[in-house]
Amino acid sequence: MLIMEKYPLAVYVSSEDTVNCSVIPVFSRERFLTENHIYYQTYRACMSFSLTYHSRQFEFETAAELFSPQNLDHGTEAMLSTVTFAPGERVLDLGCGWGVVGILAASIVGPENVVMTDIDPRAVQVARQNAERNQLAGVTILQSDGLQDHRETDFDWILSNPPYHEDFSVAKQFIMKGFNRLKIGGRMVMVTRRRLWYQKKLTSIFGGTEVHEIDGYFVFHSEKRRDTYAKRKKRNR
Repeated sequence: MLIMEKYPLAVYVSSEDTVNCSVIPVFSRERFLTENHIYYQTYRACMSFSLTYHSRQFEFETAAELFSPQNLDHGTEAMLSTVTFAPGERVLDLGCGWGVVGILAASIVGPENVVMTDIDPRAVQVARQNAERNQLAGVTILQSDGLQDHRETDFDWILSNPPYHEDFSVAKQFIMKGFNRLKIGGRMVMVTRRRLWYQKKLTSIFGGTEVHEIDGYFVFHSEKRRDTYAKRKKRNR
C-alpha cells in the first residue's frame, strides 16, 4: 500500500512495507525564506538518508535512540532555513544529536571552524561517524553537558534545538552560557515550539531577539552587542 507524506520541502510516496521502505521523491519546492535549499530522501528500515545542501549531497546514518532518527526534523529544518554561513566563521552546534547542523555548517565554514557537543555518548559516536562519512572529520565533537566543558569565546554562531522541559533549566543554561561564548556580533539561534518564555529570556540576556515563525516553530536570532547581560546580571560561566 502506498501512502502520501508531505514534508516541508518535498512530497514523497512511501511504502508501508517494513522491509522495502524506500521513500521516493515526487516533487520538491523551494522555500522562499532562504537560499539554503534542503532536499532529502529517507530509507526508514536502516535509518539512513541522503540530504542535499547548497548543491552538495550528504549521507547520514542515525540510531533509534536519538532524536528524530528517521529524517531531518522540521524544527531543525526551520532553523537552518534562516541561517546563512560564511567561510571561516566559527560555529557551535549545541546539542548536536547525530550531527546534521554542525556537519552542514562545516561544509561552508570549514570543519576546523566547527565544534559540536552533546551529553549523550551515543549521539557523539554517531555524529563522528557522520562527519567521517561526509569527509568532514576535522570537526571537533565533544561529549559535554551543554557548555560546561568548553570555554572558547569567539563563536560567530551558536545553534541549538534545545530539549523541551517544563522548568526550562537546560534552555536557561544554554542561553546564559552561550552568550559568553559568542564574540561581539555573534548570534545565538534557537528553535522551539514555545515563544513567550524564550523571547523574554533571550531579550533579558541579549537585549532583544528576532523571531521567525515557520510552520509552527519559532526561530530566535539573538545578536551579542555587548559583553554583559542586558539586565546586568552576573555572568554565568
